[in-house]
Amino acid sequence: MKNLLFIPGPVTVSERVLEAMNQPLIDHRGPEFGILVERIYDGLRPLFGTQESEIILLGSSGTGGMEAAVANAFSPGDTLLAAPMGGFGERFIAIARKYGMNVDAIETRPGFALDPRAFAQKLAADEDRRYRGILLTHNETSTGVQSDMAELAAIAQAHGALTIVDSVSGLGATDFRMDEWGYDIVISASQKVIAAPPGVAMLAVSPRAWKTIEESKAPRFYFDLLKAREFAGQGQMPWTSPVSAMFALDVALAQYHREGAPAVHRRLAIYAQAIRAAFEALGLEIFSQPGAHSVTVVTAKIPSGVDAAKLLRGLRENRGVVLAGGQLDLKGKIIRMGTMGNISQTDVLGAIEAIEIALIDYDVPVQIGAAGKAALSVFLNLDDATPGDAQKRNARMDAQTTGTSL
Repeated sequence: MKNLLFIPGPVTVSERVLEAMNQPLIDHRGPEFGILVERIYDGLRPLFGTQESEIILLGSSGTGGMEAAVANAFSPGDTLLAAPMGGFGERFIAIARKYGMNVDAIETRPGFALDPRAFAQKLAADEDRRYRGILLTHNETSTGVQSDMAELAAIAQAHGALTIVDSVSGLGATDFRMDEWGYDIVISASQKVIAAPPGVAMLAVSPRAWKTIEESKAPRFYFDLLKAREFAGQGQMPWTSPVSAMFALDVALAQYHREGAPAVHRRLAIYAQAIRAAFEALGLEIFSQPGAHSVTVVTAKIPSGVDAAKLLRGLRENRGVVLAGGQLDLKGKIIRMGTMGNISQTDVLGAIEAIEIALIDYDVPVQIGAAGKAALSVFLNLDDATPGDAQKRNARMDAQTTGTSL
């Protein structure tokens, strides 16, 4: 049975991307690799929204990119402000503390995005400018929440601290304007929205950040961004490069741009809306709050009496549908369904039907077919249709739900 990945990464990748990894390896210090790297840089710049920043590629996961950013931008004893919205925001804090930095955190209720007013008040109170840096999360996959990065940028700029953004699961899913918004370091990774295999972390580093990096006293070796910058100027990476992963990333970026960023943004937003509608039709409570919903992962609370681990295992083993459970304090309390990767509307509808059947097996009272119908209403855009069109589409939707023909 072929499994469909609906986890928040790694994601299902296209056949063309998989085939790219089968290419013969090339010299990672040779001219062919330099051309490949330059093409990847060109493909990434529009996603980051930058022409001023330098792109750095690292052979690592997104966490490696987060560690590199913190270890290079700050020094032991520096005080930072973090704004976690879940497990990956907390990871940012853990990395900074491991490197000897002091971290203050703004508490955010689970399922909510960072409150811009609380953020502004916290920074306004820092009259002595103790905060050397700010750690922000664009999209938090552990809770299914995303922040308004444009609004937060203006607040951070007013303070002036160096600001690092974890956009590992956010970059490419919504509009991001690094230069316009004034962020200093933005981090992402290959295995999320770009829909390539894991193995490459990407950082965009502003001119201002490079000045701070040159002054940093924190120890680093593998993740030394100054060394990475030196090799990047030669079309290389400082250590043995993940050549096959780079081939795949190159093809995945080309596919992304063929579809076009606006189309990708719309596709992910529609998938997320359809999944939320389906979950609500199944009686599941959406965990993320209105106004804070992520477009790359949907989170919902597990019904009372349902064993989350068994539900997810059954979906994987019996239906070929792979969802994620909760992390840390949310373990066993929520399920997470991703929208990223090479998945179709048909795949989403199939996964929703599988979840419905799994809940029925648990004797959860559901209205049979309601979830699929709710998702179809989003895909068919019924709410925006004229009354006559809506009536025709509703008949078509009923036919698809029941398997009859028109």
